[in-house]
Amino acid sequence: MPTLLFISPHDHAAAWIDALRAQVPDLTYRVWPDCPDPADVVYALAWRPPPGVLAGLPNLEVIFSLGAGVDAMLEDPTLPNLPLVRMVDYGLTEGMTEYVCQQVLYWHRGAGDFQEHQRRRDWHKPQELKLARERRVGVLGLGVLGADAATVLKALRFDVAGWSRTPKTLPGIETFHGEEGLRTLLSGAEILVCLLPLTSETEGLLDAELFAALPRGAVVINAARGQHLVEEDLIPALDSGQLAGASLDVFHAEPLPRDHPFWTHPRIVVTPHIASLTQPRTAVGSIADGIRRHRAGEPLINLVDRARGY
Repeated sequence: MPTLLFISPHDHAAAWIDALRAQVPDLTYRVWPDCPDPADVVYALAWRPPPGVLAGLPNLEVIFSLGAGVDAMLEDPTLPNLPLVRMVDYGLTEGMTEYVCQQVLYWHRGAGDFQEHQRRRDWHKPQELKLARERRVGVLGLGVLGADAATVLKALRFDVAGWSRTPKTLPGIETFHGEEGLRTLLSGAEILVCLLPLTSETEGLLDAELFAALPRGAVVINAARGQHLVEEDLIPALDSGQLAGASLDVFHAEPLPRDHPFWTHPRIVVTPHIASLTQPRTAVGSIADGIRRHRAGEPLINLVDRARGY
């Protein structure tokens, strides 16, 4: 029987293989590095495979990514020129949207300030709190994740605008594209959410120049990739008051080093890359469907465009 090889640095292979075997029983399943005959491997289900591992599978036909982002895989110069399928899963999408809404509401309702007042036992009642409809939220990236987050934020009555590399439309949401569109979106975004794919064009996008283009006192939420943020530009923007806060789920180095200043800054919320997790119980169906499509000679969906990087 053909083999599917599971490759991931995280110890959750058993759950994936049990779920896959229930839907695709006529495959042999192996967990890297236990692969006695690499020539048997037809499918790889991978997250951050070591460089060269996929190239060592001579009969590999399809690579399925365990995550929505494939930037790390594309950095491998030995990556075979084969169909690469990114993860699109309702559980991954809904988890990301929940995280984004949590962080947007945290800053919108001043939760950090109230926590500080609680620590001081200070009964502080602000004279005014904005309504969601009075708060402009900008979403960078309108792919599957960004579009869902923008739509749900709109349902929560926020004034939502979105930006993408190429023109896109979303019902009831103002959308922008290109360099001029980005400047326009930034000029009004009190809360900016980054859900962009990581490419050579988006790396380092969240920098001092972008922060200066936002309204004074804006908030930045990055749940995409750590490399989108120029880390050394963030704290000066916070300390100057140009930014009022930041929520960060992704970082250049993970785990975030214990001595990193982001841990202790009072205006930064740190979460350990948990905004959304790919879980077998919701995601296995998309993998099984991809295998079925490949076997039937049908077009694969959610294929990565390597020229674009996503």
